[in-house]
Amino acid sequence: MQPLTSDPSSSIHAKPRKGARVIRPPARPLADQPAEPVQAADQAGQAEPGSDLPTSFKVLTVNIHKGFTFFNRKFILSELRDAVRSVGADVVFLQEVTGSHLKHAEKFDNYTDEPHYEYLADSIWEQFAYGRNAVYTHGHHGNAVLSKFPIVKYENRDISISGPERRGMLHCELKVPGQSRNVHAICVHLGLVETHRTQQMKMVCDLVRKEIPSLSPVVVAGDFNDWRRRAHAQMAKGANMHEVFVQANGHAARTFPARLPMLQLDRIYVRNAASHSPIVLPSDPWSRLSDHAPLAAEIRL
Repeated sequence: MQPLTSDPSSSIHAKPRKGARVIRPPARPLADQPAEPVQAADQAGQAEPGSDLPTSFKVLTVNIHKGFTFFNRKFILSELRDAVRSVGADVVFLQEVTGSHLKHAEKFDNYTDEPHYEYLADSIWEQFAYGRNAVYTHGHHGNAVLSKFPIVKYENRDISISGPERRGMLHCELKVPGQSRNVHAICVHLGLVETHRTQQMKMVCDLVRKEIPSLSPVVVAGDFNDWRRRAHAQMAKGANMHEVFVQANGHAARTFPARLPMLQLDRIYVRNAASHSPIVLPSDPWSRLSDHAPLAAEIRL
């Protein structure tokens, strides 16, 4: 399928559900763009404000290391796709997703010709969005969101601070059946330098607090690289968000390195939503598929 946007310079792509009305992406950032009018046909099954139906959906977040094993020894994107499918998530947050790499395509016989986010989405997640963060001579990579729900708006923001390290946050609005308010899904990959992360988390908090309606559900997930565990207080104070593993277990999950997790780098933060049974997925097969262990949680609205 063709991406929703026909602008060749756009770094964000999505494909519609089969038979769905295509909603084209805004030309300006989400904060500057009025909401698209919803046609009467699209209102069927949607709750009126104040009468939302109890809803839950499963989220998964994982840094896929550009489809390679630890130390880049083997390209295993097909195995990753099988593992991601097995979780049964409705919304998937991916970091370090390759959009294109000409040299790898020449070197590895099993390297897919299509963008990795599209290969992973396949027929399971018929909606997806991708935001380029790092662009280099032979290609680019970034964050992606795969969704079983319609993505009605999306925007990628460059939150790089300085130097060669390029970072971004991909903000998607999801139309979840039975909900009058869109769910905001934000996929992030923060920097390795603590001062950079502090500034980047402020950008995330400012987006949530200033640009998203105060009653709308929000899920922020991804690789925070927060080995000093400073994000919890900043996200709580700056955006009124709590981390699902901290709420359930009293501490964030250890996710890095995947073979023997010691550091609590990956997170799922929520606002106006409850979590249920957040889990670190089993080491087999995930420890063979990435340097980060994935996280999953059931989100209840």
